Order: sequence, then structure tokens, then C-alpha cells
Amino acid sequence: MSDHPEASVTPVEAYEPPYYVAVFTTVRAQEQSGYSETNARMEELVKDIPGYLGMDHAQTPGGLGITVGYFRDADSLTEWRTNAEHRAAQKRGQTEWYQSYTLHVAKVERSHGFTRP
Repeated sequence: MSDHPEASVTPVEAYEPPYYVAVFTTVRAQEQSGYSETNARMEELVKDIPGYLGMDHAQTPGGLGITVGYFRDADSLTEWRTNAEHRAAQKRGQTEWYQSYTLHVAKVERSHGFTRP
């Protein structure tokens, strides 16, 4: 999780469904110039989207990265997807930063959590 130094080791809480998740799974290319700065900007920008609930990140030593964004409704997810600055970062990711990626969007119908006391 080197690109998320302040990331908490606590997962995003289990919200009352329904809500939406966007699961972004990546394999990064060697060229990473400007990635960390853009990533930090995206993490700040998404927080201004009404309905944004949080984000989880994980990175394997082999280079597979997973980011899960949580959104209260489809409209908030659409607002994030169509944000002009986010769209520009997506294009740069395709041309420079990612070897490959997948995006899965799902409506959460059941959610629960556990924290050891």
C-alpha cells in the first residue's frame, strides 16, 4: 500500500444497504511519473462527492492493486465517474500507468462487519 501511506488498516465500515461499490483492480506499468501526485489528488477530490462513503486499498508484493470505492447511490458513483479531472486521470492511466485493469461496479444488498473488542 505504498501509494496510500496514511491509509488506515481498518476497513470501511459496513453500511446499511443498498449502496454501491466500484472495485478497481490494476497491474501497474513501469512508467509511474506523476502517479502518486495524481492518486493523492483523486483521493482528495472524491471526498467532495455527495454520497461518497469511503475507500479501501490493497497492494500485493507482486504488483496487483485493488481499490474499492463505496458510494451511497448510483448518482454519486456517476458523478465520480464523469468528473472531468477524474476522466483526465483515467486517460493518463490508460496511456502511462497501467499495464492492465478491470473495473467492477455492484449494488451491495447485504453488508455486515466485525471488530474484535
